[in-house]
Parts: sequence; C-alpha cells; structure tokens
Amino acid sequence: MNSPTTPPRPFDVTAVFPDLAPLARTATRLHPRPGSPSPHDSSIGGPLLWPADEPWPHCDGPHVVDGINPALSPADVRLERRIRAASRDRSLTPEELATLERIRPPRTYPVKLAVAAYEGPIAMLPVAQLYAREVPDLPVPEGADVLQVLWCPFDHPIMPKTALFWRSSATVTDVLVTPPEPPAMQFDDYLPEPCLLTPEQVTEYPDHLELSKELQARLADWGAWQEAGVDVSCVYAPYPQETYDNELAGAPGWKVGGWPLWGATDPSPRLCPTCNSDMDALLTIATFEAGPDSTWHPHDQATHSHPRQPTAVQIGSGYDQQLYICPASPHHPHLELMH
Repeated sequence: MNSPTTPPRPFDVTAVFPDLAPLARTATRLHPRPGSPSPHDSSIGGPLLWPADEPWPHCDGPHVVDGINPALSPADVRLERRIRAASRDRSLTPEELATLERIRPPRTYPVKLAVAAYEGPIAMLPVAQLYAREVPDLPVPEGADVLQVLWCPFDHPIMPKTALFWRSSATVTDVLVTPPEPPAMQFDDYLPEPCLLTPEQVTEYPDHLELSKELQARLADWGAWQEAGVDVSCVYAPYPQETYDNELAGAPGWKVGGWPLWGATDPSPRLCPTCNSDMDALLTIATFEAGPDSTWHPHDQATHSHPRQPTAVQIGSGYDQQLYICPASPHHPHLELMH
C-alpha cells in the first residue's frame, strides 16, 4: 500500500500567534484506503476481532424508514457497488441491469410516502477497528489494546448510534467468522467500504470558535497577518480566520484525537453525563478526507491521487460524526456530535 503523507502546513501559525502554542494537540490521521483487511488489522469497515462466544451487539430501535428511498440490505448494497465498479468503463450487461432494477425498482408516481418500521433488535455494523500498536493517539484503557466501533445503520435521530468496545486482542482465540447483519439500512452511506489504514500523526490547533475572544479578534485582524509577512492569499482578507480554520487548525478526515472541526454546529460543552468531566475527542468519522483544494489532502505516493471519500460513508449532507469519551473512566457513556 502507498503511504499517504500530509503536506507541511503553509507556515508555522505559532510564529504569528504565539498564544496558540500551548493549545497544540497531536491527532492521528487514519488515511483509509480501500483494501481487504483481516480481523488482525486496523481498518474501517473491516472484519472485527470479535470473540465467537460473545454476543454480537444489536440496537433496540426504533428503526423507521420512509417510502422515498429503498431500505437495502448490506448484501444488496455490496452487490450494487461491485456492479457499478465493474462496469465503470463499459456498458451494463442485461443481467447486471436486471439485478440493479431488482435492487432499486423504478420509482412510480405519485410517490407514496409510506413508512416502514423494522421490529425487534437490529444487528450493528462494524465501523472501525483500531489497534494501539498502529494508532499512537488511541487512549486505550489499562489491559486493552484495541478499540472496536460499531453502529446502527439507522438515524437516532440524525445520525447512526454507535457502540464502543475496548478489548485485549490476546484474549481472543476463537474469532466470530460470520457476524449477523441488519436486514436493511436507512441509507447506503452507512455501510463503510472495507479500508486499510496508514496512520500518521499531525499537530493541530483549536477552531477559532474555541479560542478566547481576544485571540479570535487577533485572528480576524488582516493587518496582523500582513505584519507577520506570511504568504496568505488576499482573497481571505475579509475573513482571515478562514485561512486559520481551513489550513492551519485541525486536520479534516478520519482521525483519532486532536481538535474537532466545527461547521454544522457551533462548539458546545462536551461534558460526561456521569461525572461532568470535560470529555476528550476520540474518533472523527468523516464524510470527506478533505475539500477538493485543501492543502491537508495527502497525495498517495506513486499514484499522486487523493481520494475524497474512500470509505463511502456520508454523515448528513456531508458532515462528520465526532465521538467523545470521558477521561475519568472508559465505562462512562460516550458522546456523539455531528460537526
């Protein structure tokens, strides 16, 4: 596999704004790329190192879909993706056309907004498996060395509901080969494409909305940027803090730790519901690796490509789902936010 590497930042932002230096955090960018992971690999959407004698997690619901878009099974979504990929440079065969029409029957008009409910528990889907040996910012509790993240492929209420499992890989001797799958998913985008990872540590700083009012004002002062002599495009002159947020603060894409990016909502307190501690960023589940023109986008060695959506996951209209955990105890409930 090629090794994606984040390009250096355009300049050292702490040289211009020294007050940012104490706020630096490391994050591990995961750089998912389509592949064939095993249960012993860190992966997105790959098979988990799940004990054969441990019950597979299920979600109790509710699980409701409208009649606008078909609720497909994971097997049908995978089949449709294979057909689309295989026919990218040729015409569809009659058999492929028939299969695609079976998976997504032609829509009839007028559209009937029928609501379908799925009764009973729904098997959750693997989202991520991260080994501490490969992800240096993974805050593993004592006795564990791997994090497993699963989710229910239905909105609860605006994004999938996740479940976290910490375990010691050495204790798993008999792996569950064929885990159960849900009969349907609310959206195809909730089935991650299996990806291998090439983790990379980077340094991040907070979104400008999380800074003090004084520092926010300095970031918004175009004169301060000009006086520092840094190479910043004049197009950012009306909103220089956008240069900071987009290119100098937090890395986009799937990552562990670091600082969250804000866009769908403004920053809000992330407090543990059990002990009221400030919660730590654990995992960013991202729709895109970066914007099309972002300097954060790594170019894979040899291919010089930069896939924007390698996992096929989409949160909302293109947002991120951020998971937070309590630093006081891994047994306290985690928090989910859409950014």
